[in-house]
Amino acid sequence: MSLNLDSRQRAMLEEMRVKVWAPVTQPAAALEAPVAMAAPSESVAPRESAAVRAAARPEAAAMALQPRASGVQTMDWAALQQAVAGCRACALCTGRRHTVFGMGGLRAPVADQPPLADWLIVGEAPGEQEDLSGQPFVGPAGQLLDNMLKAMGLDRRRETATGDGRAAQGTYIANVLKCRPPSNRNPEGEEVAQCLPFLQRQIELLQPKIILAMGRFAAQALLHDSVPDAHSLPLGKLRGQVHRYRGIPVVVTYHPAYLLRALGDKAKAWADLCLAMQVRNGAE
Repeated sequence: MSLNLDSRQRAMLEEMRVKVWAPVTQPAAALEAPVAMAAPSESVAPRESAAVRAAARPEAAAMALQPRASGVQTMDWAALQQAVAGCRACALCTGRRHTVFGMGGLRAPVADQPPLADWLIVGEAPGEQEDLSGQPFVGPAGQLLDNMLKAMGLDRRRETATGDGRAAQGTYIANVLKCRPPSNRNPEGEEVAQCLPFLQRQIELLQPKIILAMGRFAAQALLHDSVPDAHSLPLGKLRGQVHRYRGIPVVVTYHPAYLLRALGDKAKAWADLCLAMQVRNGAE
């Protein structure tokens, strides 16, 4: 079928990078002459993402990646921060702006020691705003999380006095992944495998009294050794009970980003927070 396109239509197709071929009437002498094939113009080549270009150059991509730092399980707090900041163990490092180590807790008296934190909040992965700032939960989901913590009498930015004679409580927030997945997609198995030792060492150093796992991937990462079929169970099956991570109580709840889309589940999330507070206060 022939295309009768005017100049405006052809210009629109060119902007969309769609080539249009049409038969060209040439003199017979021209048809007998050999025709040289022109190289494709770069101006009409489809745009490729950095990830696609890296995949097309496996040697360059392989050179960019490096094994995860050894000895993570014995690092102090400062060394662990440096290891996360310089990690290039998976392809997420090629697109990140900042790693997101975590934030919160009480100020530590020694630089290489972790902050003191009774509560550890574990999310899944940084999003766009977190990637830009290098801090966890700073977008709309972070605002909701701050409101949830406030309702519990907690604050990620400073210690929280209990008012009943008990020591002040610190809250620390971290993610399973320390780099943002492209387009905020779900974490992949290899990415979790590379990042999980960092979170495990954070937990060992922080020694929290309770962990609040927010979202399915956070729950699965923390419970895969203690809950049979944790990776196949929906989040609803993991809620409403107290789990354990190496002896530390774990309460599972919805991720704040999910709650922004499913307002009806906020009541369930509040029930999870009440359970966590009961556990922390020794009423389990």
